[in-house]
Amino acid sequence: MVNTDCGVIILNWNGVDLLRRFLPRVVGHTSNEEAEVVVADNGSTDESLAWVRENYPTVRIMAFEKNLGFAAGYNRALKEGGYRISILLNSDAAPMDDGWVEPLKKALSDDRIVAAQPKIRSERNYGMFEYAGAAGGCMDRNGYPYCRGRVMGCVEEDKGQYDSKDPVDVDWASGACLAVNTDAYLKTGGLDESFFAHMEEIDLCWRLRLTGRRVVCVTDSVVFHLGGASLDASSPKKTYLNFRNNLLMLHKNLPSGGWKTRFLLKRRMLDTLAWGQYIFMGKWEHASAVMKAHCDYRRMKNAYKDFPVENLLRKSGVPNILTEYYLHGHRTYLMMGK
Repeated sequence: MVNTDCGVIILNWNGVDLLRRFLPRVVGHTSNEEAEVVVADNGSTDESLAWVRENYPTVRIMAFEKNLGFAAGYNRALKEGGYRISILLNSDAAPMDDGWVEPLKKALSDDRIVAAQPKIRSERNYGMFEYAGAAGGCMDRNGYPYCRGRVMGCVEEDKGQYDSKDPVDVDWASGACLAVNTDAYLKTGGLDESFFAHMEEIDLCWRLRLTGRRVVCVTDSVVFHLGGASLDASSPKKTYLNFRNNLLMLHKNLPSGGWKTRFLLKRRMLDTLAWGQYIFMGKWEHASAVMKAHCDYRRMKNAYKDFPVENLLRKSGVPNILTEYYLHGHRTYLMMGK
């Protein structure tokens, strides 16, 4: 019998090697009573689908006719899935043990909670948090994202320092493993397809929080994430997407007015400092990526016409993560503001 209450949806594009490595753990640690495992395939031309059908016939397959991209692929999968709760799981992520789904479902049984992530630890080093999400995402008042368990490039060991018996409110939940109320996800517009990749889940969580509902981290659930499977951290393209999408996210989710104009000018000046650092380090392709990001931001921002009234950035706890990190030497979330 199909479990229409919850689906674990893995988006795949020519990723048979990742499926071979991670899908056995997902299937092995996810009971039929908890959730249905789904592979949503973005028009793969490798042997992905044949391998899944042969080795895991109980896995539901959604075969799209072409590569829709990350955001559009997930948006279509959630529309067609029919699940009350959808868990977006990267193809390079998997739980280590049974019982990882139920804590996420339990959190989302609270009508005030609209999205949740587990603790995300490193597939390369099991004792460490993983860069993309750790124990829940935060944002400083300048709009720079960081995590409980990862500040800038400093990733902490998971010693239980962020564990809690109750869901913990965060600014954003990681797309590496993101459980959502499907109806709320779709009503909010899903992932912004113009972002292509990177920060689309932060933007989504911002919009979900603007509805007055909560985004949380559930530390009773743990998922391990390889990270960098689609785009390496050293890639200039990743630099481009991060800078462009961060500006777009701020533009679309902040209220209109003079404060916003001044704020975005300040942010672009801070980005100029990052551009100068790339120049100083001789990373010319990354410096060029920052410039291109700003040019494309100016062009793309005009597509957004509706802006919220509430300014969620003013509720952020840390005024400036750059000052905390570089001037005060605060390398962990627990040190911030001290």
